[in-house]
Amino acid sequence: MPILEGQDVTKYFGGLAAVSHVDFYVDRGEIVGLIGPNGAGKTTLFNLISAALPISAGEIRFKEQKLNGLKPHQICKKGVSRTFQETKVFGNMSVLQNVLVGAFFGSPNRVSGADAAREATQAVDFVGLPAMSATPIQDLTLVNQKRVEVARALATRPELLLLDELMAGLNSTEVSEAMELVTRIRDTGITIFMVEHVMKAIMGICERIMVLHHGEKIAEGTPREIAANKKVIEIYLGEETYAGS
Repeated sequence: MPILEGQDVTKYFGGLAAVSHVDFYVDRGEIVGLIGPNGAGKTTLFNLISAALPISAGEIRFKEQKLNGLKPHQICKKGVSRTFQETKVFGNMSVLQNVLVGAFFGSPNRVSGADAAREATQAVDFVGLPAMSATPIQDLTLVNQKRVEVARALATRPELLLLDELMAGLNSTEVSEAMELVTRIRDTGITIFMVEHVMKAIMGICERIMVLHHGEKIAEGTPREIAANKKVIEIYLGEETYAGS
């Protein structure tokens, strides 16, 4: 049963439709990938789900409850958390302090300092950064800043996690480690909807993939089906990528 659904989802910027009449769903427990060329509308769709942008038309539902019109913090408290294409961290704060922000403000209920500290510490440990908990974020590498952002999202105790290009800028080893982290997150019971350009990751860990182009959904299916889709190959994957996927 879908935990997240969108029907006829549309977003206009002036006269331009960045997302155009898109229907989608994410079943509970899935890892679903969202791919497409730059400017296809992928991050815009995430911004609509998380209410970073208001929807122009259509409807988005989380656990059968309409999200249209809610504020980002209200959606987070309902159980939807996200990371960003460009890391959004507090550079002069430590790893643990950054994650504490999620622990304090992501829960629908009032959280004590002790409970928030415990939740944040567990999240930092989960992403593999316990030795860096006191380190200022600005002193971390890109891959570890991305892990902190994941930890902060996890500290809100989400049921659905939106990952926006978690693996961008990472080397092959770091991508493999990030794939393992995403799979472990799903194994804890959190559903994953991820935007990604790294085909090794999309094809390796997603059960289903949706493809956007010029704001429209042009394909949806299993990794095998998407890798064999001629339109997707022509528009996005390319023959060389397809051959190596």
